Amino acid sequence: MKAGSLVRRPASAWSQSNVARAIGRVAVRSLYLELVLHPKPGLVSLHDSGAHDDMDASTFMRSLFSLRTYFIAVSRAGMNAAPMAELRRLGLDAEARMLSATGGVNTHRGAIFTLGLLSAAAGRAAMQGQQASDGALRDVLARYWQRDLIAVPIPAYVAAAPSHGQQVAARFRVAGARGEAVSGFPSVFETALPALRWALARGADEERARLHAFFALLAKVADTNVLYRGGAEALDDVRRGAAAFLAGGSVFAGGWRERALALHRKCSRERVSPGGCADLLAAACFVHQWQAVAR
Repeated sequence: MKAGSLVRRPASAWSQSNVARAIGRVAVRSLYLELVLHPKPGLVSLHDSGAHDDMDASTFMRSLFSLRTYFIAVSRAGMNAAPMAELRRLGLDAEARMLSATGGVNTHRGAIFTLGLLSAAAGRAAMQGQQASDGALRDVLARYWQRDLIAVPIPAYVAAAPSHGQQVAARFRVAGARGEAVSGFPSVFETALPALRWALARGADEERARLHAFFALLAKVADTNVLYRGGAEALDDVRRGAAAFLAGGSVFAGGWRERALALHRKCSRERVSPGGCADLLAAACFVHQWQAVAR
């Protein structure tokens, strides 16, 4: 039985594990698609380590494989409408496995939170026999976990202490991961996915469509990792560079790869790494792929 047929009706006890495994595979593949995309300004790929000297593609591969069971477990928890406390416990366990796999390097903490919530929402929607539309996934997030997201600070979800991004979000009064989640991930559903779908409809292949979506995020999102590394000036500089890339024709104009690579090298040289946008791109890839499987 294909995974897609499992979500056309409420998931029964015998089909829950199949749906959860399907969601888990899509989540891990989404992280892989983000990793291999190149050039992403300042970020790790199979080609280089970008702005980082403490991680490379092999670090990310070890990390994402350590998370396979987490995405299955969190989607199953979502099916059962588990409270935020249960999602948090699963997230903390996943973070511990990630850090063990990477030798203490934080590669996917943001993805554990963002993709974890989306996996739970996908599981709950499947359990209820809903289509995995943008509106359905956002409605599930709001109905089951928004209240706890508002009440419980994000640092309590996957970390014992606030991350650098969380500290910066408070300092610069930007949304950060918590604001994104509370609002139903507008950067995913209102920026990245429309950009991805538009590029595909215009004839771009999957790789170019993902790169276009990434630059759309980069031009708009107040990335807390960029703020932490370079402050408001660095954020403005990255946004201007991404906006110029889009205004110049994005991936549909001649020389697009060279222009993207120039911004990548600049960010790498200046040690600026938009990891928040990377997490949001992986989330958009997850929704896009899951909708194809679940329709």
